Amino acid sequence: MQTVTHSSVLAQFGYALSDPTRARILLALRDAAAYPSDLAELIGVSRQSLSNHLACLRGCGLVVAVPEGRRMRYELADPRLGDALSNLLGVVLAADPAHCADSAGTGCC
Repeated sequence: MQTVTHSSVLAQFGYALSDPTRARILLALRDAAAYPSDLAELIGVSRQSLSNHLACLRGCGLVVAVPEGRRMRYELADPRLGDALSNLLGVVLAADPAHCADSAGTGCC
């Protein structure tokens, strides 16, 4: 049975994935926990931009900050998110890429 809560959670997840930088952060954290400076370098964004995206992902409940001395290490909030991201990526890659790549801007994506 689907509830409003379930649809809200999925909408938050979709919002988090709707931004390419946030998607790249989640995919990087799927592989391993990381420090913000390392993530910023890996993804190619400023630390300020990364900080804003991490705040969004924390607000959505998708990542957590783990204190390590004076530093914070970020990881997925639940290990099952890594599996979910891998499964979702597999489904998206199996879909018709031409559907969402509408150059006229009339596609779904």
